[in-house]
Amino acid sequence: MPTCRRKRVVLTEPSEALLQAAKSTPHKEVYYLQQTGEIFETYEAYAARMSFYRLKQFQCEVTGKSGLDYFQALESEQQEAQTMHARFPEPLKAAVLKAVQWQVVGRLDHLVEAVFDRFKDRYFADEKVFVDAQGDKFYAKVVQVYPPDATDESVGAENQASSSSAPPPPNGTSAGDTVQIHKIGGDLKIPAKEALVRDDPTKYFYKVQILEEQHEKSHEKGKAAAKDKAKWIGTLMDVQCSTMSRDRLAFSKSILRRFIRDCVDRDAAVASPWTVKPVIAKHYGVDSVMPEETRKGVEDIKRGEIDKRKKIWEDKEGPPTKKQKKMTAAQEERVKALAAAAEKREREAREKAERQQKAKEEAERLAAEKKKKKPIRYPTEDLDVRLSDKEKKAGMQVKRPTPSKLGLPFGDNQSTFEVFLMSWNFLVIYGQPLHLSTFTMDEFEHALRHSHIEPTCALLGEIHSTLIYNLRTVPFTRHSAVLSLLRLQDTLEEDHRVLGVTVDELAAAMADVGNNWERVPLRHTEMRQGWEEALLGCLKDHATLDNFPRLREILTRLLFAPEPPTEVSSSSSSSRVSSPAINNLSVVSSPAERYYALPPADRIDILTLMCNLAVSSKAIHSHMESCEEQLTALRKEKIEINRQKKQYTEEMNSLAGEAEVKEEPATNGNAADEDTAMHESSDLSDVPSEEGSETASTASTRQKRSARQKDLRQKAHTQAHAKQRELARAQAASAKQALADHRRLDEEVNKLERRLEAIEREFRKLLGAVRVKPLGQDRFHNRVWWFDGMGSASLLGSGGVVQYGTGRIFLQGPSETDLELMLKREDDDFEARRLEEEGQDGMLAPGEWAQYAEPEELDEFLAWLNPKGVRELAVKNLFTKWWCHIAPGMRKRISDLNISAKLPEARRSTRTKSSGPDVSREPYMTWTNRRAVNSV
Repeated sequence: MPTCRRKRVVLTEPSEALLQAAKSTPHKEVYYLQQTGEIFETYEAYAARMSFYRLKQFQCEVTGKSGLDYFQALESEQQEAQTMHARFPEPLKAAVLKAVQWQVVGRLDHLVEAVFDRFKDRYFADEKVFVDAQGDKFYAKVVQVYPPDATDESVGAENQASSSSAPPPPNGTSAGDTVQIHKIGGDLKIPAKEALVRDDPTKYFYKVQILEEQHEKSHEKGKAAAKDKAKWIGTLMDVQCSTMSRDRLAFSKSILRRFIRDCVDRDAAVASPWTVKPVIAKHYGVDSVMPEETRKGVEDIKRGEIDKRKKIWEDKEGPPTKKQKKMTAAQEERVKALAAAAEKREREAREKAERQQKAKEEAERLAAEKKKKKPIRYPTEDLDVRLSDKEKKAGMQVKRPTPSKLGLPFGDNQSTFEVFLMSWNFLVIYGQPLHLSTFTMDEFEHALRHSHIEPTCALLGEIHSTLIYNLRTVPFTRHSAVLSLLRLQDTLEEDHRVLGVTVDELAAAMADVGNNWERVPLRHTEMRQGWEEALLGCLKDHATLDNFPRLREILTRLLFAPEPPTEVSSSSSSSRVSSPAINNLSVVSSPAERYYALPPADRIDILTLMCNLAVSSKAIHSHMESCEEQLTALRKEKIEINRQKKQYTEEMNSLAGEAEVKEEPATNGNAADEDTAMHESSDLSDVPSEEGSETASTASTRQKRSARQKDLRQKAHTQAHAKQRELARAQAASAKQALADHRRLDEEVNKLERRLEAIEREFRKLLGAVRVKPLGQDRFHNRVWWFDGMGSASLLGSGGVVQYGTGRIFLQGPSETDLELMLKREDDDFEARRLEEEGQDGMLAPGEWAQYAEPEELDEFLAWLNPKGVRELAVKNLFTKWWCHIAPGMRKRISDLNISAKLPEARRSTRTKSSGPDVSREPYMTWTNRRAVNSV
């Protein structure tokens, strides 16, 4: 049985309630664990037990292997048990099991020692043994066992190993009579010495048949010796235990211990006997009913063990309550002295415990005071950071700028905005595998609001066409939408209508539309003509009421139109806008005409369904795997660039140090030259005084010597100046070279820094394709999102032009879990604090969205973030890192919006005749899909 923390794993028994339920309701469904046979009433109990079994904390009891789960440990034990049972001699199993049955031995090792000593020289019929014959060892089989003759005990001494021609003793016993063989010697109840005297193993004779010679590792020399030994194979001989032995792989203390441990068990009670497991006992004919004599002996042993333990306890603690005999005076004095000493020890122990308790309380009090006085180390938990009055007076911003909720696309409905944001993010991030150029969120919003058939919106056609091409590779069920609607009809009234159309009418209208959507060519050069019918066919085969709850209503709007009014204006053919006043649709129409009458919420729902299905496509999965590989390559490149940058920086520092060292000797050399010049001038000034003191006869000699010395000094001075000039030129050249090297290394470092910036941008793009993460959270766990520069979108265009996707920063309210944790804090004024620091309009509900669209608002938000908090410090650092892209993107969006707002005014002066607004020059209408040129 596998063990867990050195204890055997006990299987779970069915509860009483489950057993009663099995009797009353035999067909009750339960959870069955096949590997262990356990039965559970609830799935939670089943899963908990299975989780426990899957933990890597079990140990194989046989081999000692640890770090396994339960099933691995069980399999290891079963394999070892099979190997052990195959090796252990089969004729010996029954004898060993009968010997250990009902034995009261404390340790298993002692039981193994006793069994091994009894059976190491006792052999049974059909055993495979090794026999020594004339100095050679042969592998043989015991054919017959001859017990010692009770009347003639000298037979065993006279008989030696002989051939089959020697007459065997008369009392031979075959394999069928092995019950009487070694009966006394194998009985562990009989003492070992007595058993040896009454049943001496050395007096047994065994008839064995030689099977083969034991193979030696050394090479045999000569064929005569081999032929001489081969003649023994198949012969019979009578031998004794002194010339016999067993294979150590079949019988040893270790394998005997494993065999006994696998076959026997014992209760946890004191002095419980070892018992053979019932199934094994039945198989080997071991008596499972304890004999009365054995039972009494076991009970006596138990009683003796209990009395022994009780006596030890009484000697240690004294008897519980017992009538004492009358004591003598000396005994009374002794008892009183012992009682007084015990009372004194108890009093001292109590006083010591009180002192320790007081010391502990004092230490806790001092620790609490120290903790109160201990200054807070920043950054810390954001909600623990409070603005002091000093910081407020210094101008620290208390209230967060209120983000705009209505400024969001479709901001009147938060759920619509969320799925709109998800759809836009999916299309932009996976633009490369979808063969779709990037577009801004504003362009996507205006395209979804486009309600004119003419001019056509290329952005809508490209988005739907690329998704349709992608969904052709996703498995689908033909006419799944119709089947889902027919199943719904069975649960509705007979004439149930939605927008005035029944399910049968809707199914009939769908029958002939978009049936070949997966083969229709939607060419980019043909403006994706026919994509509306292909879209309906895609919905027919991919959508169901389970993954698209508004399926019936949207299909009805795509296939049915309201009745035309009595008077139709001349311009109605060029611009058709759905009228919200008309609820019933009764005229069968086509998706090409009716799609532009769909409200934006329905279009967003369609795109959301298609994006959710496209996630499982092979193209998207391959792109994600490719992004993971590129991310790994970028990580390695970044490590290499940082290492190279560090090397260049160290070289620049060493060059700067050398330049400083070279400047100091040059300065010292100039000072030495000045000293030399002053010394020479002083020498020259002394010459006239010498001349005035000398006579006229030596004056000419002195003048000549002085002139010669002057020439020598001038020559030395000239040579010194030449050396200085050469040294100065060498130093200048060295400084120039060092400066050139410094500039070169500085340029290399700048290149590496620019490459690191490009890697960061590329890393953001690739990481966005794998997982989209917020910039961080503020103190109230509002998540801060920036979606620009991810996936196929770039932060910089050609020539370093700023690009943007949203041009905004979004805030999302805290999750339910975060809000729960904040409310559980000990702060009683949490709601008041939120009201003070966020404002009534700025408090976001869980999952609610808002935005900052102006750079000035974002500056105020950054000023509100407190870097003393861990979350807001992280957010502020990321804003600092990406600020060179966030702020220009916001300003460019505002500039584009202002330009597009001025365009209608400019066009109004040139328009002569027009029945409606001209949208052909809107930014979303001028968008082109550059990635679709060679894709289809």
